[in-house]
Amino acid sequence: MKYALIGCGRIAINHVIAAVNNKLEFVSVCDLLPKAMENLLAKKELNNDTSIKRYTDYKEMLEKEQPELVSIATESGIHAEIALYCIEKGVNVIIEKPMAMNIDDAQRIIDLAKEKGVKVSACHQNRFNVAVQKLRKAIEGKRFGKLSHGSIHVRWNRNENYYKQAPWRGTWAQDGGALMNQCIHGIDLLRWMMGEDIVEVYGQTRQQFHDYLEAEDLGMAVLTFANGAVATIEGTTNVYPQNLEETLYIFGETGTAKLGGKSTNTIDVWDFADSQLEDEENRGFQEPTSNVYGNGHTKLFADMMDAIENNRQPYVDAVAGKNALETVLAIYKSAAEGKPVKLPLTNCSSLDFVGRFSK
Repeated sequence: MKYALIGCGRIAINHVIAAVNNKLEFVSVCDLLPKAMENLLAKKELNNDTSIKRYTDYKEMLEKEQPELVSIATESGIHAEIALYCIEKGVNVIIEKPMAMNIDDAQRIIDLAKEKGVKVSACHQNRFNVAVQKLRKAIEGKRFGKLSHGSIHVRWNRNENYYKQAPWRGTWAQDGGALMNQCIHGIDLLRWMMGEDIVEVYGQTRQQFHDYLEAEDLGMAVLTFANGAVATIEGTTNVYPQNLEETLYIFGETGTAKLGGKSTNTIDVWDFADSQLEDEENRGFQEPTSNVYGNGHTKLFADMMDAIENNRQPYVDAVAGKNALETVLAIYKSAAEGKPVKLPLTNCSSLDFVGRFSK
């Protein structure tokens, strides 16, 4: 399967590793900066591989290389534009989070993919964490009974050096803040586990320490689900001096679970009324990971390849990407307006919040 990568920034190495692990035919890479392409390929000793063509124009790359699968790992603000062009050309796409920066673009991606018969996967790779998969199995097995409430805590650190590496970070047009960039994976997991359908969001956002950004470094919210469950979100890049945790709690009438670690990669609490054989081995489970991105990219790529080959929807599809985006935008909207926001959300963009924290 011919594969190409668009965008060679911080997260792109995970895409390269996933492509290599899945033995994709890696035909080309694209970035506006030739040096960025070489630096990225050098990390996997691919910089001398002449079979991987280099492009600075993704449209030219698609025309000449005709890949079957492309992953998009550019700055967030152009994810949707590139994805829509790829889909229009009949190319299957994996889109790094967030899938888009406004809700209408996310819906366009869903609609156009359906029209063109193209597969789209939102890159929420933490769904493939082993601990997350164990929790999902318990949810689908109704082991929690009636859900009461849940929460996600993403307590990370991002300092000024991180933002200086790429000027688009922390801007409303190209990135958003802590919720949109760092916390959206946890928000995706929370919404997925709690029942998808949110009816109301009340949020608060602040810019506490990162006054050189446009967007927030702290966001908190209360979500109300259609099934009656309630959930809370805490997302921040203000934790001193380094990343602390990404922790997911689910509470039900007959079960309690807590996933922890740096990226929901451990099981810290696992208690259910209906005792099962695997429960003892699940308690204290830890999946080793070298960074907060976890190990899920390789599995997400494998699933996407299988979805293309067998003409099925990817495990993490475009609707999942839209749902995560919608949740973040609803928190932004609620915080800006000072009142709860009803879902589904329409006509909402990160650009609606330009000037939100202007001094």
